[in-house]
Amino acid sequence: MGNIKKNHTIPKATAKRIPLYFRYLKTLDQSGVKRIKSKEFSKMIQIPSATIRRDFSHFGELGRSGYGYDVPYLIQVFSNILNTEIEKRIALIGVGNLGKALINNNFRNNTNLNIVVAFDANPELIGQTINGVQIEDIEKVGEIIKKEAISTVIMTVPSGKAQEVIDSVVEAGVTAILNFAPRRLRVPHNVQVQYIDLTTELQTLIYYDENYNHPELETI
Repeated sequence: MGNIKKNHTIPKATAKRIPLYFRYLKTLDQSGVKRIKSKEFSKMIQIPSATIRRDFSHFGELGRSGYGYDVPYLIQVFSNILNTEIEKRIALIGVGNLGKALINNNFRNNTNLNIVVAFDANPELIGQTINGVQIEDIEKVGEIIKKEAISTVIMTVPSGKAQEVIDSVVEAGVTAILNFAPRRLRVPHNVQVQYIDLTTELQTLIYYDENYNHPELETI
């Protein structure tokens, strides 16, 4: 494989797709897939193969004609791109079962990602500390996020409440949001939102497990 291009400004659209590429490459690797062509990858992630090849070309000669792309090598490339050397202070909003699990894990495999505060509307949770993270009243979300200069939040609130919360955190200066709900939210152009739909992710995982690990189950 060729060298990775460095100090190269990549298009904003390409940068937004890198986490998606990385996530699905990890799924392929965990399924034992070590090589994939852009056409196959395109079917998996629903992005045109020409777009994938163009995006990958920004980082050097990552593949070979007729061979495709080496999955572990791509994972290494995109892992290096996504890894940040600056601590990213994160707020978590919604301390249900999923929120608690995220706080307890708190990105222990990446010390640069750190949940520093959590918010919830449940009076029984407000004031508690989980894994060193204080749970605050969601009514104070804008005030505290602004005070702590937090620009990234993780949302695990019900879809019906998400837009109201998003409006508050965006007004407080948040520009990056990871939302564990499929409902699309209205945000300004400078705010990036990544949606995690666990049902869709699981269905995709099962589909590709059946097709790559159990091809006899493939249906037309």
